[in-house]
Amino acid sequence: MPTSAKPVTNPEARWPAIMAALAVVGLRAALPSSLVRGPQWLPMVLVVVLLIPTIVARRMGQHDVNRILGLIVTVIVTLYMVWSLALLIHALPAHRESPQDLLRSAAVLWFSNILVFASWYWRLDAGGPNARERRPFHEEGAFLFPQMTLDPGDPESPASGWSPNFVDYLFLAFNTSTAFSPTDVPVLSRWAKLLMMVQSCISLATIALLAARAVNIL
Repeated sequence: MPTSAKPVTNPEARWPAIMAALAVVGLRAALPSSLVRGPQWLPMVLVVVLLIPTIVARRMGQHDVNRILGLIVTVIVTLYMVWSLALLIHALPAHRESPQDLLRSAAVLWFSNILVFASWYWRLDAGGPNARERRPFHEEGAFLFPQMTLDPGDPESPASGWSPNFVDYLFLAFNTSTAFSPTDVPVLSRWAKLLMMVQSCISLATIALLAARAVNIL
């Protein structure tokens, strides 16, 4: 049966994911001009232009279109974050940035890293949000959330009717960037392990290399 024909069991708000995408491109305004290539407004326009049909496709029940457009938006914000990080690392040996700019840039990229990978986890886990909200409860996926270890058949159980939303993946991404580990959410899938390794590497480069260098030359 096609996904669009299944009744929605656990409807999930999409605005947190939309705000995350807008925040990533919006945070570019806080970066030094040397770390921004092209018009400052271009990524915001691209994301907004793609988000509009993404929202319309979901409301019309075109879930495949909604998923593809959502993935394109996530790819765009990911590329802009990685490009800005590469420019900042490239600028380090030339000492072109002041310590204050380095610290601000490190904070912006660290926070963007959390939002970007939270979006990836949210979009890919267990078929994505469109698939998850059509199940009575969340029982399998790339991550083992604590609620998944409880009995979903018990009406009094926290797992009854439970499904992860964007905040759950945001918490997972935050822990990965700060503790370099998933903490209370074990990782089951290989693709998720690879993504978390990439996120940890970006976080390590941002904190250990950029912020530490800025502090040393203050």
